[in-house]
Amino acid sequence: MARPTLRLSSFRLSRATGVSASIAAVASRICCLRWVRCSSLRARWKVTGANSGTGKEAAAAGLAAAGADVVLAVRTVAKGERARGEILAAHPGATVEVRRLDLADLGSVREFADRLSADGRPLDLLLNNAGVMMPPVRHETADGFELQIGSNFLGPFALTARLLPLLLRAPAPRVATMSSGQANGATIRFDDLNWKREYRAVPAYGQSKLADLLMTGHLATLAREKGWPLLSTAAHPGNSRTDLFVNGPTLGGRPPLALRLALRVVPAHSAADGAAPLLRAATDPDAAQGGYYGPRWGVVGRAVPVELPRAATDADAARRLWALAEELTGVSA
Repeated sequence: MARPTLRLSSFRLSRATGVSASIAAVASRICCLRWVRCSSLRARWKVTGANSGTGKEAAAAGLAAAGADVVLAVRTVAKGERARGEILAAHPGATVEVRRLDLADLGSVREFADRLSADGRPLDLLLNNAGVMMPPVRHETADGFELQIGSNFLGPFALTARLLPLLLRAPAPRVATMSSGQANGATIRFDDLNWKREYRAVPAYGQSKLADLLMTGHLATLAREKGWPLLSTAAHPGNSRTDLFVNGPTLGGRPPLALRLALRVVPAHSAADGAAPLLRAATDPDAAQGGYYGPRWGVVGRAVPVELPRAATDADAARRLWALAEELTGVSA
């Protein structure tokens, strides 16, 4: 029997940490958590945003627990090769391959999905984790979308839709999507999704993460309506100190005041703890369709089921956003 494969996208080493420490940190706890069963991890995984932080912790946990073959899908191949060396140093018996993917470029998403489809193997689990947070000035993706809505929602939407045929070939596929506590109180600007007027970093980030929850909910609705065996879930990491707090907020200016204050006063936990809700959304055998997980105390704590923001339960808005995403990306499910 062929060995299972993990698909890890945008995997880059952080400036401060390597991969081995992350693998060790999660591997030390993964099998003692009630809701993570090592047998459930022995499947073909695809994880976006696995360059650092929660994505790297989730990817490392899957690798350590499952002992699977790994494909690193990265924006910068040289950094992916460096990550590959770190993983092989920690797991000499692993099989690791590097491929290129940029979720801020729909052409790259299409090429990656086409190559994955050409492999001819089912996909058991897709973790949509990639993201950029609160750049103080407006940036655009390769396709002209505002960077946060493009990277955090439209890119993952297109990837999910393109990979649905592979997911539906698996016996019990699952799509788990990382949102954020910033989705609470956010709104979708249907008349200006790309923030061409009066760009504001914090509301634009909240919108992109609310969009992720609406995508999760509508995918769950489609699965029910079409009789798919697919389970669609979501998570948020709480206040997890990762490179997300550094890379996006310093992209072109000074971090927003709200973020600078939060870094000083809001309790925080590790990237491994921030990854735990996503891992539970991905592997909990008792997860409900459309289930949402986060830290027990909102910003920190063990991973538990949490209540969706009210705006994320608006089925009409979810259908409208899904249709708009299909139009903007040219991809339909």
